[in-house]
Amino acid sequence: MIRSIQGTNWNALLEDILSGKWKDPSTGKSATIPFETILIEETLEGREAELVAKLRLGARIAVVSDTNTVEAMGRRVAKALREIGTVDEIVLPPDLACDEPTIARVQELTRHADGVVAVGSGVVSDTCKYATFKDGRPFAVFGTAASMNGYAASTASVTLANGFKVSLPAHAPRGIFLDLAVTAASPAYLSAAGLGDSLCRPTAQVDWWASHRLFGTFYSETPYILQRNDEAAMIASAKGLAMGDINAAGHLQRVLTLCGFGVCFTGVSNHGSMGEHQVSHWMDMFAGDAHPGTTHGQQVGVASLAMARLQHRILALETPPHIGPTVIDEAGMMRRYGAEIGPMCIAEAKKKALDADGARAFNRKLADLWPVLRTELLPLTMPVSTMENALLAAGGPIDADSLGLPRPIWRQAMKYAREIRNRWSFLDLADDAGLLDEFLEDEGL
Repeated sequence: MIRSIQGTNWNALLEDILSGKWKDPSTGKSATIPFETILIEETLEGREAELVAKLRLGARIAVVSDTNTVEAMGRRVAKALREIGTVDEIVLPPDLACDEPTIARVQELTRHADGVVAVGSGVVSDTCKYATFKDGRPFAVFGTAASMNGYAASTASVTLANGFKVSLPAHAPRGIFLDLAVTAASPAYLSAAGLGDSLCRPTAQVDWWASHRLFGTFYSETPYILQRNDEAAMIASAKGLAMGDINAAGHLQRVLTLCGFGVCFTGVSNHGSMGEHQVSHWMDMFAGDAHPGTTHGQQVGVASLAMARLQHRILALETPPHIGPTVIDEAGMMRRYGAEIGPMCIAEAKKKALDADGARAFNRKLADLWPVLRTELLPLTMPVSTMENALLAAGGPIDADSLGLPRPIWRQAMKYAREIRNRWSFLDLADDAGLLDEFLEDEGL
């Protein structure tokens, strides 16, 4: 049963950011956000034409959904927009990926339209985002599920023709419209996936801050400030996600939206994509026939729990880990990833690899920093039990078994995920210190 909420202002803070009233604490300046409108409401039914008309998308609009989201909202939006212009209604088949062939197909199907309105969640939204970015047309999105944090991101997660998955610069939608009645009525596993995607906040923040302190890489507190006052309410209402509760859907959509803002402020996705996302991406790229068909957010949720256990284990050490030079098994990587992707992964791994001198310098720095670094990192963490209980309450998977992924494949994802991206994380620290294999054995892998 969907519970109706009256009087909740789901757009608090969002309105201040869009209007320029909110100032970035790190700079003291008003935010510059590339959106005209972001609206989270209990229902948007009957307002679709009014909202889109303000965005000036053109006289001919392509409304793009898929066979699932057309029933949830796509047909309703297409019908409403006929009041303001010519509408091309495009319904994509199910189970598509946001990959180069699909993006090219959407460009072709929408080529006569001045602007595009996506009606869907991850794949539909990112595909339309990148397709319109490539040819310079405006777009907007009606989100149908709280399954990921990418609605408000100015990047798109794209699988290249060779199977390599990357986050590419794109452009932001002119308008983001989130109807909580539709969100709450979506399959519960999608909301649980969105919660899983959000639960990477502590693991990503620990990785990012540690990388900043140890290597001097860029870091910004702003994305976390944006989410800070909403995270607890999202976790507390996790059980409602499994029950179609609008209040729970609203808290989740707010966190997902505010997390997406982080890319707009910083220009990077590190605040919500570090070691745990590398594990999920490795699964998508290399699990092959063993992939259970789970969503990005489901995988990130499970990976976040594993990363949190690894981080807590290392941070419990009174003395810092001692690393050796990074071992890059080029022959093994070529066997694992093939002739086309293998060299790409080797190049990524080499960018952050430490030779003997680099390892010695790292160990000296870590030894000097460790007492202070631990006191800095521990407050950023979240108890693993809190994360796990929230996912269980929402009905989400919590381990490889509940994902439906064979344990040997999960072990490979955890072991080798560090190879696919030049972002240092606790996976790198643990592996270079000889602690990762022991951790995986203790995990039953």
